[in-house]
Amino acid sequence: MASVPAPAAEPGHLFQKVKSVGLIVLGILCAGMGLKGFLLSSHFIDGGVTGISMLISAALGVPLSWLLLIINLPFVILGYRQIGLGFALKSAAAIAGLSLALAVVPYPDVTKDLLLTSVFGGVFIGAGIGLAMRGGAVLDGTEVAALLINKHTPLLKVSDVILVLNVFIFGVAAFVLGVQTAMYSILTYVAASKTLDFLLNGIEQYTGVTIISARSEAIREAITTNLGRGVTIYQGKRGFGKRGDRDLDMDIVFTVVTRLELPQLRTEVRRLDPQAFVIQHSIDDAEGGMVKKRPFH
Repeated sequence: MASVPAPAAEPGHLFQKVKSVGLIVLGILCAGMGLKGFLLSSHFIDGGVTGISMLISAALGVPLSWLLLIINLPFVILGYRQIGLGFALKSAAAIAGLSLALAVVPYPDVTKDLLLTSVFGGVFIGAGIGLAMRGGAVLDGTEVAALLINKHTPLLKVSDVILVLNVFIFGVAAFVLGVQTAMYSILTYVAASKTLDFLLNGIEQYTGVTIISARSEAIREAITTNLGRGVTIYQGKRGFGKRGDRDLDMDIVFTVVTRLELPQLRTEVRRLDPQAFVIQHSIDDAEGGMVKKRPFH
């Protein structure tokens, strides 16, 4: 009996895999540039597990490439248990790739200026971590540890855990490396965090907008026609209000726009219904549907 051939991989799925690998490789090269091209020559450190590795390397003279592998290993195992095998394998390969890049890639020592070193070192490290996360991996196990602590101690948010860990790291750095070096290292961490946030949230930070209005159909048409955005319509009921309305069926409009388009949206809503109730909240990221503006000709 002839065997049935396995279905070929869909082009879209293959593209996503290639894109993921490309992002991780680019992230490794960027993070390596930040570490070896900027920070190591000035003995500055970053936050998180990378910072711990750099601190131990500076204090004991152990190669940073080995420390990154050893110290991140427990967090990769935690990632496997908490998130899954695919994430753990990608992260292990990414961390190993970063260690290899530090060992073999001849990064130039870009500048001796301490301020430029701290800022641009942080920018490259943040870009590297952000690109790797976009590819589905991590180069630093801090977030995995923070998620685990948050799971067992719900009163502590992930951001709180990371903050406490970094305060401890930079406090130790002040004693081991000196106060000035620790202060420059904090600047490095801030630059890395801002770059990471920019890469993960994107240049077009999205805002979700809910509009409750008696003229919901006109508002829906204005959003789809004038702004080129998609909308979702919810069925709702009006409660008591200043107009004396009670239990009247109405449509509730929800849409997602960029912060640059938000003023235009609010102008359209106020033009159509000055008494509309508008609620807005930040969205870290969004994709699919009609998130990107529809092209007009």
